[in-house]
Amino acid sequence: MGGKSCKSYSITRRSASQKLPSTGGSPDQDYITSVVCQESEISENQMKLLELKDGTETEVGKILLIKQKGQLHAIGTKCTHYGALLHTGALGDGRIRCPWHGACFNIKTGDIEDYPGLDSLPCYKVTLEQGQVIVQARRKDLDANRRLRTTNINSCSASRSVVIIGGGPAGATCADTLRQEGFAGRILMICKEPVLPYDRIKVSKMMDFDVSKSLLRNQNYYDEHNIETKLDVEAVELDTDNKTVTLSSGERISYSSVFLATGSKPRMPSVPGTELSNVFLVRTQADAARINSQLSQDKHVIVLGQSFIGMEAAAYCQNKVASVTVVGRDTVPLRAVFGEEIGTRILKEHQAKGVKFVFNNNIAKFLPKEQSNDLGTVELTDGTKLQADVAIVGIGSSPYTDWLKGSKVLMQDGAVVVDEFLKSSVDDVYAGGDIAYAPVFVSGGAMAAIGHYPLAHYHGRIAALNICQKVTPLKAVPYFWTNLFGKNYRYAGHGRASSVKIFGSLEDFKFFAYYLNDGKVIAMSSAGSDPIVSDFAEYIYEGNVLTEQQIEDNPIGWMRNKPVELLRNIFKDKFDSLNKS
Repeated sequence: MGGKSCKSYSITRRSASQKLPSTGGSPDQDYITSVVCQESEISENQMKLLELKDGTETEVGKILLIKQKGQLHAIGTKCTHYGALLHTGALGDGRIRCPWHGACFNIKTGDIEDYPGLDSLPCYKVTLEQGQVIVQARRKDLDANRRLRTTNINSCSASRSVVIIGGGPAGATCADTLRQEGFAGRILMICKEPVLPYDRIKVSKMMDFDVSKSLLRNQNYYDEHNIETKLDVEAVELDTDNKTVTLSSGERISYSSVFLATGSKPRMPSVPGTELSNVFLVRTQADAARINSQLSQDKHVIVLGQSFIGMEAAAYCQNKVASVTVVGRDTVPLRAVFGEEIGTRILKEHQAKGVKFVFNNNIAKFLPKEQSNDLGTVELTDGTKLQADVAIVGIGSSPYTDWLKGSKVLMQDGAVVVDEFLKSSVDDVYAGGDIAYAPVFVSGGAMAAIGHYPLAHYHGRIAALNICQKVTPLKAVPYFWTNLFGKNYRYAGHGRASSVKIFGSLEDFKFFAYYLNDGKVIAMSSAGSDPIVSDFAEYIYEGNVLTEQQIEDNPIGWMRNKPVELLRNIFKDKFDSLNKS
């Protein structure tokens, strides 16, 4: 996985007299060189998943061949996050975006440019001989399909120190990027939880996950890259005059630059009984493990909240307990995000799986079992009482920034105000992730605090680059997803929509939707329609504007690479005419 960033290989054309590199044996035994296709078999802006074979015509691995602007590029085949095949993703100008979760990779170098995931892709040498496309790859790169991006160490930074406050995706990516960018000074990451940064997205989706197998980087990695970590401790004071951070342990640490990435804390309702056992918030792996340990076929679970945490928790628990009831103030879950029609379809799917709903209501009290501190009943605001052995609260969160209130850092509704470089109002103080009140590129620089997992990764990268004095502004498209009862939903974009236009079949979960405001498409969502949301994210990332009139005239006309079979299934007999136009 080690090694420097790959060079952008130019295409070499060989004459008939030039010898093709060996496919085996010393000194090239670590490399495979193979003809993968004819040059005429790949078109402009096309991606092909192709085999690499050894001298016995046995497949050794696969590569992704891409042609763009007349140049051929060969890179790894799978996203380094969850392994999605990238040839099914969205090809942009110079990069490819994962169809599942929106991570982006440079097609010339394989470098990761947007997230989630931390590793880059290997890239391979491409040559041409008499119309044949020849690719040379190291065997270990084919096997790993990932690599670490590293640059030359910047010795000038050796005397500097960066303190990272927060052990989530933003903090982990910041530490990672600092070293990959050649930062030679001290890096110290403060983690409130007793574990290293992990794949937090699993907390409400799969509560039985093994945290040791879900670490973003393991301890060996941090040791090898001289990244210090302090676990089970939190920051309690930031002194920007003296450039120090005080920890809950009493230790005071000096910094040259500090990156604040403390994330958010879930809200608990201000009602009686929240202290009872088996009343749970969902934020950490420990929370998930405690909830999971209480689930059994004789338990009745109450979920408070109809947004992502609540709906994901309900879906996870449903087949593990006697009953799941979701309580909420709205009549349509996830309406604020997906709109009423899609929210209603999600509701019907949950109901079909046995999840019950109580609408236009809230929990007024959590009541204990007789002579016990264990939860036994919840009383709703209308006086209804429901049996409850476990209660899961998912009613939103707030920035975890109370400890900053005595500092000189400018705040807005609890979030840290930052500029397009993630710099705060105080020199050498940066912030990212959930707590950053930052300009949103695709919304014309409008300020917002956005709690998305991929964006937190991206903030970590941008902060690290600017700490390294590699001036880089924010330029990302907010992207998130959820999985409910095996159905994957994607969403990209930002802003409050005034209307939604849906194409395809909600009933079959094969649809995509445009979110409109002031005559423009500000976001897209989909289910069963990959990679259209990733395609849209890349389209607006490149500075394009999609108008309501455009999608009225042709809902797929803007797409660079149309997934023919998918769209034919959605539009049926209309697809051919839409594709031509």
